[in-house]
Amino acid sequence: MRKLIYIALLYTALMPATSKNQAMAQTRTENLLEKQNNHSIFYKTIEVDGRVIFYREAGQLDKPTILFLHGFPSSSRMWQPLLEKLSADYHVIAPDYIGFGHSSQPAADRFVYTFDNLAEYIGKFIIQLSLEKFVLVQQDYGGPIGMRIAEKYPEKVKAIIVQNAVSHKEGLSPLWETRKAFWADKEKYYDAVKKNFISLEATKQRHIGSTPTPEKINPDTYVDEYLFLNKPGMADIQLSLFYDYQSNVKSYPKWQKWLKTNQPKMLVIWGKYDPSFTVAGAWKYKDDVPKAEVHIVDGGHFALDEAEPEILRLMQQFLKSVVNEK
Repeated sequence: MRKLIYIALLYTALMPATSKNQAMAQTRTENLLEKQNNHSIFYKTIEVDGRVIFYREAGQLDKPTILFLHGFPSSSRMWQPLLEKLSADYHVIAPDYIGFGHSSQPAADRFVYTFDNLAEYIGKFIIQLSLEKFVLVQQDYGGPIGMRIAEKYPEKVKAIIVQNAVSHKEGLSPLWETRKAFWADKEKYYDAVKKNFISLEATKQRHIGSTPTPEKINPDTYVDEYLFLNKPGMADIQLSLFYDYQSNVKSYPKWQKWLKTNQPKMLVIWGKYDPSFTVAGAWKYKDDVPKAEVHIVDGGHFALDEAEPEILRLMQQFLKSVVNEK
């Protein structure tokens, strides 16, 4: 009898510890799940002026916001690796422009495809999501769209990160001479430019550039973009926008003045194997913002294809300095 009582008492004494361990284990699991959820990318849409804008979002809303603006002919998908890795410490958000990715893609004869118009939609997107202050990350087409945002909402831009996005004519390679011919005579060169624009060779070259290690580049990136460009009506959409690219070149002096006047905290990361945008374009930013950090990496136009770890490290260092700034 005494033995049974002893066992019962022992069992009773152990019960709180067991329950406590179970509770601790449950708490750890809940914390882990919460942490995973905070790092999860959510795929959302919002309606702006009757058009759908798709965007990727992750991280806690009370943390510093980073707004990622993609290039051509990609989408917010290009930023996925950085969104996943930065979402632990930042609220990250990356939209698709109208005509790109999963956003609305009205036909070229039913929508005005200009950089002014795309920036107008992104501006309204920012307002509707109540983004009060953010770091702008801009690549390729994201540059001219981002600079339009910075001009209109300078109080919202905490810092700017540039990755192969030009704001100086020195950044345009010799390839742009033939492209300028298209701007001068749209009718004459339209079919030739259209054929080149949607070709697999040209799409692949945007990623490969002059890299000595093309085997590092996942072919899915340029094959998927090729398929996107060959959707019905897409070539005309993109050529309408490309014809308007000349408005960006004309705006370079205005953006340079904005940079000189506002002196934003600035990080410039440049893939040196880019066939379209020269390394000189990276260094020209220091003419406007002398304290800008400039880093040339072993990568091409889409430098994340080859130099993601280095770019992530540079961004994390820069972002910490921005966040810690009084």
